[in-house]
Amino acid sequence: MSRSAFLDSSHELPVDETGPAFLGVEQSLTGRKWRSRPVEEGHANALAQKLGKSNIIGRLLAGRGIGIEEAGSYFTPTLKELFPDPSSFTDMDAAIEVILDALVNGRRVAVLADYDVDGGTSAAILTKYFRAWGHDLLLYVPDRLTEGYGPSPEAFKSLQEQGAELVITVDCGAAAVEALETAHEIGVQVVVLDHHLMQSAPPPAAAVVNPNRPDCESGCGHLCAAGVVFILTAGLNRLARQRGVAPDNGLPDPMKWLDLCALGTLCDMAPLKGVNRAFVNAGLKVLARMDNIGLEALSQVSGVEAPKSVYHATFLLGPRLNAGGRIGDPWIAAKLLGCEDRKEALVLAERLHALNEARKEIEADILDEATRMVEVRLSEKPNAGAIVVGGEGWHPGVIGIVAGRLKEKYHRPTIVIGWGEDLGPVAKGSGRSVAGVNLGDLIAQASREGVILSGGGHAMAAGLSLEPSQLDGFREFMEAHTLDAKKELAEARVLDFDGLLSPASASGDLLESIEAAGPYGAGAPEPLFALANVRPNNVRRVGVDHLSFEILGEDGGKLRAIAFRVADTDLGQVILSCKPMHLAGKLKPDEWRGAGKVQFEVLDGFFQNN
Repeated sequence: MSRSAFLDSSHELPVDETGPAFLGVEQSLTGRKWRSRPVEEGHANALAQKLGKSNIIGRLLAGRGIGIEEAGSYFTPTLKELFPDPSSFTDMDAAIEVILDALVNGRRVAVLADYDVDGGTSAAILTKYFRAWGHDLLLYVPDRLTEGYGPSPEAFKSLQEQGAELVITVDCGAAAVEALETAHEIGVQVVVLDHHLMQSAPPPAAAVVNPNRPDCESGCGHLCAAGVVFILTAGLNRLARQRGVAPDNGLPDPMKWLDLCALGTLCDMAPLKGVNRAFVNAGLKVLARMDNIGLEALSQVSGVEAPKSVYHATFLLGPRLNAGGRIGDPWIAAKLLGCEDRKEALVLAERLHALNEARKEIEADILDEATRMVEVRLSEKPNAGAIVVGGEGWHPGVIGIVAGRLKEKYHRPTIVIGWGEDLGPVAKGSGRSVAGVNLGDLIAQASREGVILSGGGHAMAAGLSLEPSQLDGFREFMEAHTLDAKKELAEARVLDFDGLLSPASASGDLLESIEAAGPYGAGAPEPLFALANVRPNNVRRVGVDHLSFEILGEDGGKLRAIAFRVADTDLGQVILSCKPMHLAGKLKPDEWRGAGKVQFEVLDGFFQNN
């Protein structure tokens, strides 16, 4: 069996100077180059010695850039040690004064939230805090299709008509100058709680709290909005104690809502460093208790077990909570997360579950069609440095997900565009990039040059608007402006490994050590290991396209393995052949076989024809 039978080399990109290949793998079955994660051995040993841990823990921490002085708090993150002073945030004290005055004086307050999980969890934390004081918040969540991102003048006018005197924007608002000017003109006071990068001066507001505003010296730019809101609640309690005011049942305990803070942090891919590690470490314990009625209902109707890990929060709950904002009612997630009535929660959860099932179908259809387009384009231009695809009727609520999946498959910046039908004549696009290619700047440049109507964003994610007739020109623009990104594109297809294992050495004790260095997530990648010269055995297809099998080592060791969504891929075909190969993946608990049992979650592989 030749290697070319399982790998389409027509899509290969030139390999730049990315260092020596781990196990000699320059081109894996998923198009990756393998590389050993750079680690300075002396530093790794010093970390292990300071912590009194095994060498593998030292290597894991060293490979994630952890210094000696921060090792203790990284390994055992606590809120007591890492929680920032609310007053260190620019405008936080002003925000706290305004909000506490509104609580004490019974002013009508609204929360205007973004439609994603971070916005929903932020709104829910505020909802629960106000409810503990005996007040209900008005809620407003902009519709992705008709209103776009963030507050609009119309949103503030609508809230004023409902009696709102103060509006708190969460996960949005820091760049909404026109909308906040309207709020000021009509006499609505605004407090902004955001975390997005700010390119200009703050908009007019009573307070603009954002750790990423240029004049904020909190050092907490890694926070998501839910983290900012959680810190605000601590500041509110502190000021209330100083003033000697409290609701009849005493001041609220924000620690009960750490599950929401952790969920927002994980689903918004906030870097797991500093207080974020403490939020997630403590929040996952609260999440596992399922104290939140809305999350309990969502788990129940979705058939998801009680969440207890980063995976559960990010990949099981997160997409379900996002479904409403993507293709249906953007208000549902925030309502569900703040809900206190079990019957109402079940109704909301059922709606979200149904929307998520519909979202998966819409996403799968668009992904299939988009993949076919990409294959045609790359057959014509195999060295194209960017992918731009679009289609009539492609729902703007899922094109960002599709862009991310295509980016991971082809290791290139990807923009997916949709228009037509009920979506309006102007096309909307969403893009995801690779490290080193600033997609937001590229799209902003295309806008300035008239290639598209408008657009911009961050380095790794951006959005745009254009006429469908501009699609081909925009594709040519993106391809032309990524011609010199060979080094970045080569780096994008690199997998960094933390070590080499054998089936016999992959034990429960090893997994326990690895998990102790968690949680893993954005900025703290989950450890990746390789198994060399092993042979798949007793391979069987499970589900639609997963493979379950046994890995046999050269030393006679055995290890259970699972490979998700690979049955019909090059990797899956090699596994099914049961030929000797290298495998790449993560060590995971085997919950089917009980405590202490492990399995290998296969992510990649290499087959060398001899």
